[in-house]
Amino acid sequence: MTSTDETTGTDGTRAGRPAGRPRSAKAEKAIIEATLDLIGESTSLAELSIEAIAARAGVGKTTIYRRWSSKEDLVVDALAVLKSPLPPLEEGPFRDWLVTYLEIMQREARDVRSRCVMNIAMNGYDRDPRLVERIRQVTIKPRQEALAALLRRGVETGELRADLDLPIAMAMVVGTVMWYVKSAGFGEGGQLSENVAERLADHIMAGLVPR
Repeated sequence: MTSTDETTGTDGTRAGRPAGRPRSAKAEKAIIEATLDLIGESTSLAELSIEAIAARAGVGKTTIYRRWSSKEDLVVDALAVLKSPLPPLEEGPFRDWLVTYLEIMQREARDVRSRCVMNIAMNGYDRDPRLVERIRQVTIKPRQEALAALLRRGVETGELRADLDLPIAMAMVVGTVMWYVKSAGFGEGGQLSENVAERLADHIMAGLVPR
């Protein structure tokens, strides 16, 4: 977590947090949740303020500044929370791991707050390239590396084509599930059809397996 032991004094300067003053896990959780809620409500990064976050979380601004040195640090940490840990890549058929990856993507794509990560990464670069790049590094890049590692192992085990174009294969996996969830995957009540990850995996693999 990108946090700080500093707090803001009455003169606007930062001073060290008093020794022995305990942090509150409950307060930190409330701050993170408030940040995510505001972003999920379409509050842009430019419009998002520490004042609004503090009010939503029910804490003072100094409580936030004792933990994060800036709004940007808080946003990066908050968005990182949305990405659930990926299971470690172990032995097993490529298709099984692909299904697992697709299921995680499917869950995240259906969550309003999780979709904010992709929206910010895709649309916010011109406004704040430094912040967006930090967000990409902690949220998107680990997923890209995990998928790339999975595809490489599929090639090594002979389950995928030896001449696999890795960037194109990654685009096929990510693009397919995102399109399905956003455009075609919701039935009555907003529920995805049964076994959609397995069905997507089978169709994706049709273009990836050895000829």
